[in-house]
Amino acid sequence: MNHSFETSQRLRRLLTRLRVFGAHAWEQDPDARELMVFAAKKYEALAIKHHLDPSAGAAAAFEAMRTYAVRTADDPWAVVTMAVNVSLIAEERANGLLCSVDKARRPEVSKHHDVRRFCDTEADLPSFLPSLAVDPFDSDETPPTGAYEAVDAAIDLFTALGWPRDTATCALDFITSRLTECGSRLRAHAALRRDHSARALLDIDQEAWSTVLRIVLGNPNPDEFCTTSGRGVLLRLLTGDPVSELLDDDLLVYEIAQTAPTVKDALPVDEDDPDHDQVQDGDEVNV
Repeated sequence: MNHSFETSQRLRRLLTRLRVFGAHAWEQDPDARELMVFAAKKYEALAIKHHLDPSAGAAAAFEAMRTYAVRTADDPWAVVTMAVNVSLIAEERANGLLCSVDKARRPEVSKHHDVRRFCDTEADLPSFLPSLAVDPFDSDETPPTGAYEAVDAAIDLFTALGWPRDTATCALDFITSRLTECGSRLRAHAALRRDHSARALLDIDQEAWSTVLRIVLGNPNPDEFCTTSGRGVLLRLLTGDPVSELLDDDLLVYEIAQTAPTVKDALPVDEDDPDHDQVQDGDEVNV
């Protein structure tokens, strides 16, 4: 089909007519519709070449054909083609740089390479960014605290704050063994809180035992979960908190010292000693 706008001369006449008839001429003139269908087919391959939607070429041609430069050019189609090519290149660069088309047209912006996402280079990140490389044999890196080291550090902490070492070792071993069986701090805390054998073994009352569990395993209150109190001494030591930092916690130091079992010293009494009977007799008289 021979359109009236396939030649540059006829295109110029059509664009001039559309300009004279006003803003709504592009919507109402049947030749304008045919022109856009023709432009869409003409520049479809060029848009695909630049990894854009096939209709992007028609949109760029529409913007160009409304300009004064195209209407007055010696070869309007040549000017439109050049404008479409420039627009598609800028849009392709804008997609690569994740910026607007106007910014992509600027020389200082367009000279940069396309944005690279970490997910696209995940398998070779150290080569892409050498600063992210980690030397597995770096001797300067402090190894993570193990479970046994954390328990030993907790025992040392309790001992330094007034607990007999044997009692602190017994208490920490008892708690950690139950923690291993239960698999979570909350379940271990609930089971140990009702364990009367532990209190009898350590010879401490229920209130002190509850405080010890809260200190070691963390506060079971969900509102305290992410706080230092909610994490507990064992978890804090496992995650790298030094003992010196725990000692800076005045409330923690006070509670550990207050729950330390007291050693009740008693003088040995010889019941065969005659003075023992005299004291008892004197006591009976006084009563």
